[in-house]
Amino acid sequence: MLLDVLDEELLHTVRIALAEDIGSGDITAALIPEQQTAQATVISRETAIVCGMAWFNTVFEELDSRIRIDWLVQDGDQVHSDQPLCKLSGPARALLSGERTALNFLQTLSATATLSRRYAEAVADLPVMILDTRKTIPGLRNAQKYAVRIGGCDNHRSGLYDGILIKENHIAAAGSIKRAVTQARAGNPGMPLEVEVENSSQLLLALDAGADRLLLDNHSVAELGTAVRTVAGRAGLEASGGVTLDNIREIALTGVDYISTGSLTKDIKAIDLSMIFN
Repeated sequence: MLLDVLDEELLHTVRIALAEDIGSGDITAALIPEQQTAQATVISRETAIVCGMAWFNTVFEELDSRIRIDWLVQDGDQVHSDQPLCKLSGPARALLSGERTALNFLQTLSATATLSRRYAEAVADLPVMILDTRKTIPGLRNAQKYAVRIGGCDNHRSGLYDGILIKENHIAAAGSIKRAVTQARAGNPGMPLEVEVENSSQLLLALDAGADRLLLDNHSVAELGTAVRTVAGRAGLEASGGVTLDNIREIALTGVDYISTGSLTKDIKAIDLSMIFN
């Protein structure tokens, strides 16, 4: 489903990015003779997981169909410092105009995939799924969720429309956990339903109400272990809040089914890439 959405929105996303950068025209690239051609190589300056080839390609497809891109790697490949990623050739003006936008997509999505790979590897031998959240760069949610999967982690709900997550304010507005769950079930039959619980009492209420998954936000490791024993497989358990690379393994060892963290998409550092004209 994610890939279908990406197919529909990728071109739109690229066109917005190009319009933002080029606007009424690249006045610096116009200094280059229109008929001049050039060759260039994209190089990674650090170890990373590559992601974003489709966005990179589409930038140049939009600018000039005569540009040729020969990739030396694929999405999901690990690359190292000074390793070439692809070679480009074609009209010099279009190569210059598209350079920054194309690299922006590639460096951002590669950063998301790279960090996701680190989280995935930290618990690779344990039966837990690492999930992203909705803490994404505006306009790039599905692109980043794709990058999370390329990195080896999994996706939580895409937005507010494809999964029910009842939180503290929803419970307060509805009057109780049971009432919130009942109303949500009535209006959205068959939709996955999760309830955020703050303590053991709420956990039992949400479990009795028939929640599919319970979100344990900012619980201690000891509290997570207790919740796992209490629920005993009757619902999925998701730990969240304060998750880092330093503590994710300890959290996973409690036996929770899922660990979600916004770090995968918001605490990223763009991969250092360069496009060098030959």
